[in-house]
Amino acid sequence: MIEILSMSTIIAPITYGVTQMAKKATNINKRYLPMVATVLGMGLGATAFFLEADLTSRLWAGGISGLAAVGLSELGKKQWRATCKSLPFLLF
Repeated sequence: MIEILSMSTIIAPITYGVTQMAKKATNINKRYLPMVATVLGMGLGATAFFLEADLTSRLWAGGISGLAAVGLSELGKKQWRATCKSLPFLLF
């Protein structure tokens, strides 16, 4: 389990970047973004041959990294909105 979590820590920033690129390049409904990020993460995990683990562990790590990427994005948006509400001079 610790190995899967450490692998997902490595894959999560890459998954976040690829998900953001996919979001900008296509017209994905925001409702399906967590599913898209999870599938992209699993794909990235499956192709991460530099990680010395079996395919199943890499797929789990990729799925977790996709969910982590969505959570990171949502947390950042939530914090930014809260900051803008408390400091109105930041609105531009």
